[in-house]
Amino acid sequence: MLWIGVDIGGTFTDAVVYDDVAQGFRYAKAPSVPANPTQGVLDVLGRLELDMGQAQRFVHGITIGTNAILERKGAPVWMLTTRGFRDVLEIARTNRPVLYDIKSLKAPPIVPRLRSIEVDERLLYDGSVLEPLDENQVREALRSVPRNGGGGAMAVCFLHSYANPAHEQQALRVAREELPGWFVCASHEVLAQMREYERFNTTALNAYIGPLIDRYLETLGGGLAGIGYDKEIFIMTSNGGVSTGERARRLPVSTVLSGPAGGVAAAVHLGAQLGMENLITCDMGGTSTDVCLIEGLRLPVTNEQSIGDYANRTPQIEINAVGAGGGSIAWIDAGDILAVGPQSAGADPGPACYGAGGKEPTVTDANLVLHRLSPGHALGGRIQLNVDLAAQAVDTLRSRFPALNTQELAEGIIQIAVARMVSAIKQISVAKGYDPRDFVLVAYGGAGPMHAAFIAEELEIPQVLVPLGPGNFAAFGSLISDIRQDYSRTVTLLPQQARFTEIETVFAELEAEGRANLIAEGVDEGQIHMLRTLGMRYLGQSWELEVDIPPEIDAIDKLEAAFSEVHDRRFGHKSGGATEIVNFKVAAIGRVPKPDLPPWEVTGTYADAALDRREVLFHGRAREVPVLDRARLPQGADFPGPVIIEESGSTTVVPPTWRVHVLERGDMMLQREDT
Repeated sequence: MLWIGVDIGGTFTDAVVYDDVAQGFRYAKAPSVPANPTQGVLDVLGRLELDMGQAQRFVHGITIGTNAILERKGAPVWMLTTRGFRDVLEIARTNRPVLYDIKSLKAPPIVPRLRSIEVDERLLYDGSVLEPLDENQVREALRSVPRNGGGGAMAVCFLHSYANPAHEQQALRVAREELPGWFVCASHEVLAQMREYERFNTTALNAYIGPLIDRYLETLGGGLAGIGYDKEIFIMTSNGGVSTGERARRLPVSTVLSGPAGGVAAAVHLGAQLGMENLITCDMGGTSTDVCLIEGLRLPVTNEQSIGDYANRTPQIEINAVGAGGGSIAWIDAGDILAVGPQSAGADPGPACYGAGGKEPTVTDANLVLHRLSPGHALGGRIQLNVDLAAQAVDTLRSRFPALNTQELAEGIIQIAVARMVSAIKQISVAKGYDPRDFVLVAYGGAGPMHAAFIAEELEIPQVLVPLGPGNFAAFGSLISDIRQDYSRTVTLLPQQARFTEIETVFAELEAEGRANLIAEGVDEGQIHMLRTLGMRYLGQSWELEVDIPPEIDAIDKLEAAFSEVHDRRFGHKSGGATEIVNFKVAAIGRVPKPDLPPWEVTGTYADAALDRREVLFHGRAREVPVLDRARLPQGADFPGPVIIEESGSTTVVPPTWRVHVLERGDMMLQREDT
């Protein structure tokens, strides 16, 4: 049987297939097709030449919803809400986007005010009914909505529905009757938590991308059926788990950042295999770099993220993205300062060196000019790189920097890209009380291993782990990820006035719901595992922190001690005052079989892997550097840098003062020799 993982990136679509008979992996890349993402999926599967009838599991990381939100290309959304609350999305939060710019404006709301419809109904904060909902009024209001040929979306968002969803359930039923063919969702389905703006906006985002995700999955299903795959399509979700296609259609906002989540999930899996518990991931692709801090092999799932300028409070891995990828464009700002990104050449036309019409210099062009990439090594196995076009693109900057030659400019581009990635890692580590020197940097993505050692040098991180198949690592993460569903409930409790059994009761109710839903989707009960989290704060605070509740926390004093520890880590102090529980959260996880990672059976010597030698620039000095084929590096090989290690889908650059060791399963550990 075959297990298949596919991930769509900004430049390439990646695939990994595991054959459980041969117990081996195969990898492939194909250019992404932004106008028709399904075609990119079919192209990469075609390159693997698979018998899709033998495929047991197909898991897919997607960027459709993410791109639609960032590019403002979602469906037109209407919102049905409580009378007096049509301006919730317009008002949003009172914080200003740019603190010292009095002319800065907030992003326009996903649902314009004129598309927000009010109806009479009112619940109190505890869920009790102050004013009942009139279904006839709802029906009449919905009949006033222009149909315009269908294809719209409706979000139902009532006040305090997290405490009592009855009114939203009534309105949801009526809306589906009155708006056939529309995507309709309600806030209690998407995010059953307090704070109206965050809940309303997350629901609006869900509606905004719902029709697009639905159409894409329909098209993908047809395309896969055409090549022989007729089983369930699983989708990677932002929380680091996978979802059935049907659930992803109902909750498409859960797929935002699903691609980067796959890489983090794969890093956790690899860390467990190698006995490394504290990791910082660095996923550098064509358009961006995504970084994430993992402590104790626990996925850092949060509800405090945004996408673009919009709050998205669905559970998602705490990933910090920066616009510095292989296709990121170097440019001169208004102060004559060299900058890199966030603009990207993307997949079309791509970097100048692709020869597809790109003219502006990118990070990939700079690496080619420095000879860190080889023009003889086809990128992704298909794209031949043109060093002359890359040099011409970099030279377009020389008019503003006449004192620098082409290679010096190229190295400057790389240094700025590295600085942006270093800053992104500091935001998730130093800014939150972690010392990055206590972590292993895990580098993947097509461009991650090319820059990882330079990032590690800046942060004084002593070790860099480059997994097998780094260019396809996010697709591998999709393949090995467990099914995961997240449940939450706003319940306010003062621990000092409550019994621990009250807390247990709420968790048990959420776990029962999660267990029932997983079993209904075919998960064996023996494979179900629950993770508990509480949203807690000191009494009087406005915002809560998430506190993991493992089985050993079984008393109020242990609970409060755990919160104080989290507060101390985040803010540098703890008060010892009264605490308050705000939200209960449960992650229901259905474990799936994991492929056995085969040992790296390549034998021979280091010399057997030699491909070439070429001059490469490091810190302004050209060095003659050996170029090695990773596929021929034997297990246990240990050798110093500088060296270039090439493979299909990625290149690892090992600068001077670093050493490489090939691990048991073929992963490479880069170690600073001065530590």
